[in-house]
Amino acid sequence: MARICEVCGKKPMAGNNVSHANNRVPRRFLPNLQRVRVQLENGSVKTIRVCAKCIKTGRVKKAA
Repeated sequence: MARICEVCGKKPMAGNNVSHANNRVPRRFLPNLQRVRVQLENGSVKTIRVCAKCIKTGRVKKAA
């Protein structure tokens, strides 16, 4: 399964680990994805993968 937020579409980013000697090694910055049971507009409940920022800002409504 892809590491993509189903609400905002946030994906992994690429970058480098940089040592004190300025050696550069490729790395990935992964989004903080959580499995959350959300209530959809039609009233049904579904489990989706959402980033922590979407949960904090209230872009999803958690199911009770």
